[in-house]
Amino acid sequence: MTFHYLDSADDPRVSDYTQLTDVHLRKLREPVEGLYIAESSRVLRRALAAGHRPRSFFLAEKWREDLADIFAQYPDVPAYIGSAALLEEITGFHLHRGAMAAMHRPAPVPLPDLLAGARRVAVLEDIVDHTNVGAIFRSAAALGVDAVLVSPRCGDPLYRRSVRVSMGTVFQVPWARLQDWPGDLAVLRRHGFTVAALELTGDAVGLDDLAARQPERLALVLGTEGAGMSEGTLAAVDLAVKIPMRAGVDSLNVAAASAVAFWELRPRD
Repeated sequence: MTFHYLDSADDPRVSDYTQLTDVHLRKLREPVEGLYIAESSRVLRRALAAGHRPRSFFLAEKWREDLADIFAQYPDVPAYIGSAALLEEITGFHLHRGAMAAMHRPAPVPLPDLLAGARRVAVLEDIVDHTNVGAIFRSAAALGVDAVLVSPRCGDPLYRRSVRVSMGTVFQVPWARLQDWPGDLAVLRRHGFTVAALELTGDAVGLDDLAARQPERLALVLGTEGAGMSEGTLAAVDLAVKIPMRAGVDSLNVAAASAVAFWELRPRD
């Protein structure tokens, strides 16, 4: 392993790590360039364990020994080391979670392959807050959701904040970005899924009522924060489902609601 010591924030070799706090820039740039950023030693290890390939490593000297085993596994991948101040100048924030890595973005999984054998699928419509996206993936991984589908305008599950909030579970749950929205919901139905929208509508059934039916294959659609589910999506689903709540509270944060729904709607056999 060759370690490269940085002395300038303008070093072109670390362009993958520049302006990480510019969300608009990064969410456009990273998918196009086929990369994502794994932030923190724990997330980095989970990405590698999932079979993802590193482009480079980026760290302060004090983290070098902690990751010696990783560097030994990838002797041909460059590792860039700099002072805390220089790394902050490059990225735009203080690194305090160990190393970072620029990773090769894995190839998309074809939708039919992703659905094969799945019994529970989460579908995210236009959820743009990366914290919520990451939290939903963490709940999905913990509570038996087999796959996650995201609408064209949904936040990137591999954006570094999504990855960090998920604690790296975005690498465990297969996911795909849909291209035809909400038209691709018909694909789920053709694969035998009951498609339910988690939305407070006049005809929504209670979560426990749907759970009692125990649909063999279920896709749960979660809507964007604030505006809720679009009319086109509600027209395309089989039914709406709601979480019964006490008087005076009409909704939960989408990430919290997803955890409740995933648990209650899990397969029981």
